[in-house]
Amino acid sequence: MNSFTDNFTINGITLTAQPICRQNEVLTPDALQFIAQLHKATAGRRLELLQARQERRNQISKGQDPRFLRETESVRNDPSWHVAPPAPGLEDRRVEITGPVDRKMTINALNSGAKVWLADMEDSSTPSWRNVIQGQLNLTDALERRIDFTSPEGKEYKLRAAEDLPTIVVRPRGWHLPEKHMLIDGTPIAGGIVDFGLYFFHNARRLIAQGKGPYFYLPKIENHLEARLWNDIFILAQDLLGIPQGTIRATVLIETITAAFEMEEILYELRDHAAGLNAGRWDYIFSLIKNFRTRGPRFVLPDRSQVTMTQPFMRAYTEQLVRACHKRGAMAIGGMAAAVPNRKDQDANAIAFEKVRADKTREAGDGFDGSWVAHPDLVPVCREVFDGVLGDRPNQLDRLREDVTPDDRALLDISSTTGTITEQGIRNNIEVGIRYIESWLRGNGAVAIHNLMEDAATAEISRSQLWQWIFARAITDHGDVITREWVEDMLDEEFAKLERFEGDRFADARDIFEEVTLSTGFPAFLTLPAYDRFLHEARDGGDVATEDPALVPA
Repeated sequence: MNSFTDNFTINGITLTAQPICRQNEVLTPDALQFIAQLHKATAGRRLELLQARQERRNQISKGQDPRFLRETESVRNDPSWHVAPPAPGLEDRRVEITGPVDRKMTINALNSGAKVWLADMEDSSTPSWRNVIQGQLNLTDALERRIDFTSPEGKEYKLRAAEDLPTIVVRPRGWHLPEKHMLIDGTPIAGGIVDFGLYFFHNARRLIAQGKGPYFYLPKIENHLEARLWNDIFILAQDLLGIPQGTIRATVLIETITAAFEMEEILYELRDHAAGLNAGRWDYIFSLIKNFRTRGPRFVLPDRSQVTMTQPFMRAYTEQLVRACHKRGAMAIGGMAAAVPNRKDQDANAIAFEKVRADKTREAGDGFDGSWVAHPDLVPVCREVFDGVLGDRPNQLDRLREDVTPDDRALLDISSTTGTITEQGIRNNIEVGIRYIESWLRGNGAVAIHNLMEDAATAEISRSQLWQWIFARAITDHGDVITREWVEDMLDEEFAKLERFEGDRFADARDIFEEVTLSTGFPAFLTLPAYDRFLHEARDGGDVATEDPALVPA
């Protein structure tokens, strides 16, 4: 390993973080050259697309509702095109487990019995330099079957037989997140390029040799032009490594409100590399609030716990997603079951399992080909439901859902949402937001709170709901007007209840939470100021300037 106290440059990439153990296995000169080539070919387009996001949000805030695009009508009306057939290891996706790529979670996910593991470098992973590099090491170690270890408590973790392991699908960071510890000409490389590029460079041939391939989940995409950029990156990456075109497969998370109006177009842009779409329910709700937060009572949602998948606008979203996927031969993957089983409370478990079973039963009945869980104990529940519908079939791509009519207005039918805003809902948003950010700052991006798995998306819902309720002067079920002062009082009370411990980051977490919740501006993502202030290792006495439009308050 290189030991340095100053910034260190290899093949045009300047590394600014303190190096960690085994870093040289990941950041080889050839790998860095590969990353640099991807960056130079796409950096300008990425910044343009991020700026376009801001412009789109401005249009929506001024009253312009999204609609199906007239300019892509020919794509939607052309019945002749389909995506590539399912790739090896992705024919059957009836249960997928998600989680970060730390060593313990990697083994638990691979041993869970799921068909697919979403190896998450995004919303359930804190993008500290250590996590970024160790995540890459863990993925390669898992593929090489050298990841076994024994915990400090003496518990042994070992992988099952290779034939019993799920297919790995890696989720890189979204376009908005920079990797400020890797610079080219003083400009950060996109975190998504770093995550995708390092995994692909080191493991694509290894995965092909094992009978599968390099597969990815693409997060936070807002329109078909962003999907086109990813597709061009895939083409370039495969060419640079001499790998056949179409080897890469990507599943796109439809987790932004604008992407929901372009689902077929997104599949079309990625058609040679597309594996399907996923209903990313939590980020989808956050995106709706973020885009329409100043548009008045029509777009004010009730307590987060009441915004279920049976609400009319969420039903429209998921049913239209299944129809779009199956029309084009792509898999439709359902949303997260966020329950975290409590093995010490069987009564609570029974209730949680029943809720998960009902959720998965609805998805399987709607035509989804599989769904997500966040905990190994939920894998059998999800598998049992989809086994009951699929039987021996690997999927239900033949269920075309032609009974569903594409309806862009139904996607924005927020006024039909039932429910209320409660004081307890306000307090829960405060508690979840602060507790999640505190854990994130300590390097853990997936946190069990009140038997639910919280990640960045659910924390985003929590803070954006509070911002919107204050802005709209929303009224609770008891007739109380939600004001900034009232929320500040509740924040003081909830903060005082938190159980503190040595080395906790609650003070920092509160600062971030107040910045993204109570300020007049609205940071596009809470992770951006948190990353800038607490995770970015500014070396040589200064920070790195960036012109990233994603950092501009929306």
